[in-house]
Amino acid sequence: MSDVQHSTRPSRSRQWLIGLILLAALIGLLVWFWPSPEKPAQGGRWGDGGPVPVRVTSVEQSDFAIELKALGTVTAYNTVNIRSRVDGELVKVLFEDGQRVKKGDLLAVIDPRAYEVALQMAQGALQENQAQLKNAEIDLARYRGLYAEDSIAKQTLDTQEALVNQYRGTLKSDQAAVAEAKLNLDFTQIRAPIDGRLGLRQVDVGNLVSSGDTVPLVVITQTLPISVMFTLPEADLPAVLQQVRGEKRQLTVEAWNRSESARLASGVLDSLDNQIDTATGTVKLKARFENAEELLFPNQFVNVRLRVDTRENAIVVPSAAMQFGANGTFVYVVDEQSKVQVRPIVAGPSNGELTLIEEGIQVGERLVLEGTDRLRNGAAVEVIGEGPAPALEQAATAPIDA
Repeated sequence: MSDVQHSTRPSRSRQWLIGLILLAALIGLLVWFWPSPEKPAQGGRWGDGGPVPVRVTSVEQSDFAIELKALGTVTAYNTVNIRSRVDGELVKVLFEDGQRVKKGDLLAVIDPRAYEVALQMAQGALQENQAQLKNAEIDLARYRGLYAEDSIAKQTLDTQEALVNQYRGTLKSDQAAVAEAKLNLDFTQIRAPIDGRLGLRQVDVGNLVSSGDTVPLVVITQTLPISVMFTLPEADLPAVLQQVRGEKRQLTVEAWNRSESARLASGVLDSLDNQIDTATGTVKLKARFENAEELLFPNQFVNVRLRVDTRENAIVVPSAAMQFGANGTFVYVVDEQSKVQVRPIVAGPSNGELTLIEEGIQVGERLVLEGTDRLRNGAAVEVIGEGPAPALEQAATAPIDA
């Protein structure tokens, strides 16, 4: 019994020793990583008091364009389905697919022979009735002389006058028939009604065409100029109406590609719809583009930027410099002693990359752009680089989300 107790005591002592060593190690780790209470806001590694490395940007002034963004659809100013207005065989096609044409250009020809014959028949009937009318007018003049001499009855004179009026009416009908025949003959030559670009040919030479055909010979679209249809929320409508109706300004509209990496064309706002769509709460607008380079194509989807105002000499900063807290929006301003100050600001319109600042900072001040996650008010910083300042050109074309 005494041997067992003697062997157990060293084992328990060893366990107590290991426990004390582990406890001492844990306390050492806590002391090492616990922040220094004397310098709680100096940044750097926990408790070492070193300055926080940051990248800064300078506050500058520039013109800032306030723009509304929307998704638009390119629409031809005029679209015409070219169809025949008379029946007959298509004997000539005088255009190429995709060709640009002018108003009045000859596009196709319908076999004109049947309409030439119809014109000749109408002209023959007209000449016949002209001769009959001339003869009846001569007889009428003779009857009037005889009636003045009391050689014929009044009824004979009246009958001849009625016959002359009848021939005159027939003559007008013949003249109309000749005009109709000439018009049908002219319709055998199909011409472009507008300037524009042709699509793909739908009917080949040798086919019979009719004025009742549902398939057109070709479609012509007017792309110079061209329009873009887009919608804006009704909340943005007052800003647009104030410029259009109040100051009667032409608002600039830009069309960008789907990725917004390239501007396709620049135009002006042409018109607004006269009512708001109650189902979507939006209003339709149409912009006009000269499209000289023909980068806009009918039914193409584009990103639209409608410029409603330009703020001159505005304070613009990168949006990355803005911070958001429980007390509102603020920025970290680096002072001459390389310490940061928390500065509340009032932010204006933004495009995601740049933000217009209404008040809170001044031109020339430096703002922390990167490295804000470990900053506190009054913390020391080390400037390791200058971030991009708001470029004048970029600020001038910066849109805000609609």
